[in-house]
Amino acid sequence: MDHNRRPRPVNLAKKLRQIRHVLGLSQSELVRLLDPSGSMHYSRISEFELSRREPSLLTLLAYGRVAGIHLEDLVDDNLELPSQLPGKVVYTPRRR
Repeated sequence: MDHNRRPRPVNLAKKLRQIRHVLGLSQSELVRLLDPSGSMHYSRISEFELSRREPSLLTLLAYGRVAGIHLEDLVDDNLELPSQLPGKVVYTPRRR
């Protein structure tokens, strides 16, 4: 066991795939919503959904915003995604 690695959520890939399927999005459509700058390639979605790569914290936050759920719903293996997606969480940008 590598003690230097941080624990990873076991159900994360399944939840990410579930979000995309329930929202009826292709990988290309989802990547455009997650990364409007266009720097992320759509194949990255497949890597996330197959547990080959773990999304960054900012990408997870973007997933939460797209799905209308709390970040905790994504990363806590003891929580299921809401039965209705998108959820009711609305992210309001803070004014500076």
